[in-house]
Amino acid sequence: MERQNEGRSRRRGTRFPAAVAALLAAGLAVGGCSAGTERASDEGGPRGGRPAPAAPDGARTGTVAPAPRDGERRSPTPAPDYLSTFALDVDTASYGYARRTLAEGRLPDPATVRPEEFVNSFRPDYPRPEDNGFSVTLDGARTGADGWSLLRVGLATRGADRNAERPPAALTFVVDVSGSMDEPGRLDLVKESLGLLADQLRDDDSIALVTFSSEAETRLPMTRVGGARDRIREVFGSLATSSSTNVGAGVRTGYDVAVEGHRKGATNRVVLLSDALANTGDTEADPILARIDEERREYGITLFGVGVGSEYGDEFMERLADKGDGQTTYVSTPAQARKVFVDQLPSHVELRARDAKAQVAFDRRTVEKFRLVGYENRAVADDDFRNDRVDGGEVGAGHTVTALYAVKTRPGAAGPLATATVRWLDPATRAPHERSGTLGTAALTGDVWDDGHDSLQLTAIAAYFADALRGGDLPGAPGLPALAKRAGAIADRSGSAVVTELADALRRASGLLGPGRGEATGGEGELKSGDPYS
Repeated sequence: MERQNEGRSRRRGTRFPAAVAALLAAGLAVGGCSAGTERASDEGGPRGGRPAPAAPDGARTGTVAPAPRDGERRSPTPAPDYLSTFALDVDTASYGYARRTLAEGRLPDPATVRPEEFVNSFRPDYPRPEDNGFSVTLDGARTGADGWSLLRVGLATRGADRNAERPPAALTFVVDVSGSMDEPGRLDLVKESLGLLADQLRDDDSIALVTFSSEAETRLPMTRVGGARDRIREVFGSLATSSSTNVGAGVRTGYDVAVEGHRKGATNRVVLLSDALANTGDTEADPILARIDEERREYGITLFGVGVGSEYGDEFMERLADKGDGQTTYVSTPAQARKVFVDQLPSHVELRARDAKAQVAFDRRTVEKFRLVGYENRAVADDDFRNDRVDGGEVGAGHTVTALYAVKTRPGAAGPLATATVRWLDPATRAPHERSGTLGTAALTGDVWDDGHDSLQLTAIAAYFADALRGGDLPGAPGLPALAKRAGAIADRSGSAVVTELADALRRASGLLGPGRGEATGGEGELKSGDPYS
């Protein structure tokens, strides 16, 4: 979606896709090309619907555009077509399901391919803030195409300390036990995942369990984990499949239990585990969305979706997770389940930000046009950036969010390129905060494929991969065989299993899209805790 003086604001689109799944993804740990920095203003700015500061005139690379205080006079704001505004998204389900589909010898439906979820499946080693806000990092490089560069905006939150104090968690698990969950890799994987999680939560955390098929049933009311672990494991282990899939009944009952067991001061969350293949009751998301939204606003209950199965309702579940201000991920192997339920979910119970949004202001003197890769379903009207009534994204401890732009610079232009601002609400007080970072054209002197740029290259490879699966034309795309070769080289240098999986998926896709464009190799990588990209 290139913007060329279109003069129109972008509004957040209805997020049609959603299945179950999304918390985390693979990561990334090498520095990119020349980077702009963030020294951060931490003022909330006005609560009205106004854009972030314009890219500063004459600013140096790495300077910060501070967030304005109430009553502060502003510099003129760029025309709407020089602003890009979106809600933050840490979902990764689209990439996980695409890999599963390719491994089975099929190309994913282009409608299920969301580039931002491919990009956010790999975690760059951005600097982490010392407080509960975000760090803001910008870098970029030339693509080799006519005047086009890639600009990366990286946001990161402080990681979780498992030994430190955190608010207790009140987790309501809503588990699909319909007949479609009988396939290997569905309910058996869910049961294994829940058993692992029971050993990871703290004594002061609480768990409830609701199952659903044609009807919903409360199998375990909200129960403190301490002293009840054996009972919890027994209930989890007794799960068995039944008949049809009534997701609506499961979600409604799950929220009933979550509200009844709501704990003030705790992280209250509904965790939905399903293939989301609804075939009875409410088979559309709309009748359920109002309930999810109501409890999110009144009780702060968020929704985390975990998708399973070779076929699942991606669009349906993504809408549920988005309305629940939550996340989705996809698991298909025990190793992935362990990563989500042992390594990630317990430590990411603690929130760092609610209703988080980002706005990037491009300088019209240096930028001819730009294109945000993905985030179509997360678009926010530019004027709603500071409107805290407009929904943003929930971001937990230790998360990173990456947005990649294709930017065409004006011939011979030099100076400020872009200013990125992130705005979020404190999870406890709902006080607004902002931080910004800047980048200039001097940071774009190198080529993205030059040696030493593994971090930025991996982001670019993921974005080009998703764009190719959607039949796109992202500037500078080298083609799937070349992308597979570059991903393989990064995997060899880093020893990363998740990057090896990426290279394998690229080869499979290349082979399916045309003869001689690549061959499927390898199998499921082992997700190691020391993997630099996980």
